[in-house]
Amino acid sequence: MTLSVSARSVDLRVEPVDQVLDHVERSLQTCLDRDTMVRKRRTVGARTDRGTWVRVERRAFCRIGVQGWNGTECAARLEGVAQPAWLGCLVWQDSDEPVMWRADETGLLPGEPVGTAVLSEAPILLDEWWQALNDSLDALAAQETRRVATPDTVTITQALVTESIRSVFSDSFDTTVSRWVPAHADLNWANMTAPTFSIFDWEDWGIAPRGLDSASLWASSLAVPALADRVWQERRSDFESRDGKLMTLFVCSKILGPDAHPEDPRLKPARRMAEQVIEELQKG
Repeated sequence: MTLSVSARSVDLRVEPVDQVLDHVERSLQTCLDRDTMVRKRRTVGARTDRGTWVRVERRAFCRIGVQGWNGTECAARLEGVAQPAWLGCLVWQDSDEPVMWRADETGLLPGEPVGTAVLSEAPILLDEWWQALNDSLDALAAQETRRVATPDTVTITQALVTESIRSVFSDSFDTTVSRWVPAHADLNWANMTAPTFSIFDWEDWGIAPRGLDSASLWASSLAVPALADRVWQERRSDFESRDGKLMTLFVCSKILGPDAHPEDPRLKPARRMAEQVIEELQKG
């Protein structure tokens, strides 16, 4: 069969997925509880009858890249990072499109997701939760990997950082990143649990500029000023580093760019912080 030149743009929140889930059940020899199904744009997940969780992802060939897309599997070896145990996987090629499917089976989450990717009200999080966040992010940054982070499935490079920042802000400061460390690369409130802390959805993790995770979490908190301030205080060492300042501008560029929504409550605080960071970078 001849594959189409490009894959369709698909949103799994609305795309029929029964045949895909049937295939997963047959292959993994388990039953998925459809009542527990969580549907996102790129993924679908559900609880199994053996007390585990299966997460299914659809990805076009052009979005897989040279490092593959086995992020959850590779993350299983990370030490000191709170995450569900990885148990196994299933990978297959779509018969009609240039698309791959992957199903990863993991242990159940130790709690519920904190919220949506961008929060509109503050969650109740204990000091122990914040300590566990810091311990995991610090442990992650101390690891070694050949993977390169792919936030939004796009490989992060120096060129991408510079292009993203320059597309919104002036060119009166240097955008060169000096320190690259392992990062989750999709850290937001939908990918962490509470009251017991853990991080999940590891498909995009890899080497990234220091401070990417901290800046990403801060950006997803901006609609709740007190929460954004707490993130900044907890990850202060990242934000006060030069690379952390660049990552703050990197995430702000996504909020303030040409696709910005005029009623996005994050616009004003993002613009205010960007002005402050640029002034600091210009001073050197």
